[in-house]
Amino acid sequence: EEPVLLAELKPGRPQRYDWKSSCETWSVAFSPDGAWFAWSQGHCVVKLIPWPLGEAELCKTSERKSRGSKAEARSRGGAKEKTLECGQIVWGLAFSAWPAAEEGEMDPTCGMGLPCLVLATGLNDGQIKVWEVQTGHLLFSLLGHQDVVRDLSFAPNGSPILVSASRDKTLRVWDLSRDGRSVQGWRQVQVLSGHVQWVYCCSISPDCSMLCSAAGEKSALLWSMRSYTLIRRLEGHQSSVVSCDFSPDSALLVTASYDACVIMWDPYTGEQLRTLRHVPLHSTLDYSSEIHTSSLRSVCFSPEGLYLATVADDRLLRIWALELRSPVAFAPMNNGLCCIYFPHGGFIATGTRDGHVQFWTAPRVLSSLKHLCRKALRTFLTTYQVLALPIPRKLKEFLTYRTF
Repeated sequence: EEPVLLAELKPGRPQRYDWKSSCETWSVAFSPDGAWFAWSQGHCVVKLIPWPLGEAELCKTSERKSRGSKAEARSRGGAKEKTLECGQIVWGLAFSAWPAAEEGEMDPTCGMGLPCLVLATGLNDGQIKVWEVQTGHLLFSLLGHQDVVRDLSFAPNGSPILVSASRDKTLRVWDLSRDGRSVQGWRQVQVLSGHVQWVYCCSISPDCSMLCSAAGEKSALLWSMRSYTLIRRLEGHQSSVVSCDFSPDSALLVTASYDACVIMWDPYTGEQLRTLRHVPLHSTLDYSSEIHTSSLRSVCFSPEGLYLATVADDRLLRIWALELRSPVAFAPMNNGLCCIYFPHGGFIATGTRDGHVQFWTAPRVLSSLKHLCRKALRTFLTTYQVLALPIPRKLKEFLTYRTF
């Protein structure tokens, strides 16, 4: 089934054409539990929306305004939409749960020592501002980058490790635990240098062992999250790599490039497993009289790991099945910049150049027992460990995603 537009969020402020305000939605994010949604709606503003909406409720709304009603707020347990005034153009967003303080320990970060949800925002001036989601209060700022903070990634295992990617050509690793705090501020664990162009994207693998970074270069870099050293360069693209994402079991890595291709990698061996080419659609399916390139902007895995979503400059959202070389669905959209799946599946959020967010239906799938077993095994077994198992060759090929 083709993706259906469920809802659209629009900036609540009139459009301005001052370059300092910027109207593009460069980043959208769901909290890990799916309870909140954030988008950088332009004009130096981030909008936070409580999100206990199921697909059925979302489908009832063809278009949501950026301001929620009091009745909506009451129906969501008192949580209200919030506007974060960041003071700078916002490029990157990332949610993380903040752990509760231990007994007898006072934590000024979150009220009464309770666990809370935080949102990190990467800004145009190199700052990272971290906000408490429930109250919308600014908790602290991280200083160190010398240029735009383009992307942010928290460790998926809940540990308070944040990685930031910047136009200053570096990645920085921050320890936001209580042990990582001093009178000088939060501890910067490591500065990762190796890129020679702006760093566009960073992604930590779900098992927190690896970090991938993409810059305006033809290769992506793979780093160890244990030693913070470079593991390898992933070379295969013909133009700048701009987006990357790991599969939910950490066994696969995808990179998207301006060369109109997505390459699927085995991050443990560096092997290219598949290339997905964004070829122009048949003329009868063309939704615009203009000619658009297929330069990619964003790629992301679905929560169960069986689908990919991509956004390209040809104004199409494409959805790909893991084992097919052609998209299984596509939809015309505005000039897209980013995309992300809802954590529980069912729909995709995309950000556009006009500051809007669009929500699209996505294929729902019941994972086979085979895939569930593979996903469970690959969560803790590397490719090399699988290949060393005393099992039939065909089973090894399936477990290492080599049966495409």
